[in-house]
Amino acid sequence: MSTGLRIVVVYPDLLGTYGDGGNGLVLARRAEWRGIKASLHQALSADPVPMGDLYCLGGGEDGPQVRAAAALRQDGTLVGAVERGAAVLAVCAGFQIVGTTFPDANGSGRAGLGLLDVSTVKGTGPRAVGEVVADITAAGAGPLPTLSGFENHAGVTRVGPGAEPLATVRRGIGNGGGDASEGAVAGKVLGTYLHGPVLARNPALADLLLGWATGGQLVPLDDHEEAALRQERLAVGRRSPSGMARTRRRISRALRR
Repeated sequence: MSTGLRIVVVYPDLLGTYGDGGNGLVLARRAEWRGIKASLHQALSADPVPMGDLYCLGGGEDGPQVRAAAALRQDGTLVGAVERGAAVLAVCAGFQIVGTTFPDANGSGRAGLGLLDVSTVKGTGPRAVGEVVADITAAGAGPLPTLSGFENHAGVTRVGPGAEPLATVRRGIGNGGGDASEGAVAGKVLGTYLHGPVLARNPALADLLLGWATGGQLVPLDDHEEAALRQERLAVGRRSPSGMARTRRRISRALRR
């Protein structure tokens, strides 16, 4: 790869509510630590999306999410890049955008990019908020350690036959469809509801994406500091009540005041 690995954070001005842009930095650093030349590009919504090898989409609010989806459909670069073999990490609102449909603030369906066979509707219960612990189940994601993350969403996402759930939730809500699934993956497109940023908490997931983007085996890194962070967050997640249970208790307390 003569020009090096091009990592693109898509529309951080619209999809940057939860700090998910940090995923791009994690990818760039883990590439550089291995001697892989990497460049990190912040693609603002006012500009054309640049060509890249690995794209990151993050979380955002309803209005910016709708604008981001419309701009990406009009731009066309991301869809074309995936067709040419680029990898994608899509988080929360980004996960919904790369699917087939997602809800706007009024609950009306909006067209996604169709890069993942998932559809999202607005949930009727409390928001899914809190720590998540989930076991990777997707064959397309390979054997990876248990996932750790933080969810904050009101969507219910169902995975169609053209994709497979990324993981099964042990603690938390995940996709919210009642099947304990979390995220989805198809080809080199991976979606998840996990913030954190998710790649800072789960370096093996970052390396999976880097492997997809570079097409080669990666040299192992000394991840003892990352492992300590993972164990601390996993411990919190395992002893914390589920996000939905916590939300219900907060609502109950508020109503008693």
